[in-house]
Amino acid sequence: MSPLKIGVLLSGSGTNLQAIIDAIEDGLPVQIVHVISSRPDAFGITRAEKAGIPVWALDRSKYADPEAADALIASQMCEAGAEYVVMAGYMRKLTPVMLDAFPDKVLNLHPALLPSFKGAHAIQDAWDAGVKVTGVTVHFANEDYDKGPIVAQRAVPVHESDTIDTLEERIHATEHILYPEVLRLLAEGRVTIDDERKVRIS
Repeated sequence: MSPLKIGVLLSGSGTNLQAIIDAIEDGLPVQIVHVISSRPDAFGITRAEKAGIPVWALDRSKYADPEAADALIASQMCEAGAEYVVMAGYMRKLTPVMLDAFPDKVLNLHPALLPSFKGAHAIQDAWDAGVKVTGVTVHFANEDYDKGPIVAQRAVPVHESDTIDTLEERIHATEHILYPEVLRLLAEGRVTIDDERKVRIS
């Protein structure tokens, strides 16, 4: 089986990128063909370089026109041969330019059980709400923020002894397990979207 070719978008430390790299070393049938960072100082760039993955960084000026930025990103990912684009802590909302270039092939990771706690502060919002269970969602990105078809979810209980920091650590640890699991499903061709825009796993 040929490995699934993915491109990764990131904005920060790249811990989910590292989790995918580590899973590939352990036999995950995936190849990261390109990494693009929305920030030139993101530590994820160092992780990509260390793993020998081609990487490119945009600076803030490139995002003055978001659609032009996404056209550049889409072009780079297509040229690299990416079959899917994986958002791993990418803090920019994608425009239709990017989504149309990879229809139903852009994955996003969200640190809550969607549709609960959408947005950029999901862990804090769940903590403030006092929920007893939160979690992680992997979904296909679309034009509606945090609303695309859900591929997989994993619950993370909130313990009485938790602080927001310990909860965040466990959520991120869960992300590092779930994302490679979803990529394996994609690589094995087991993920489809039905007529009702719901994900089916075979």
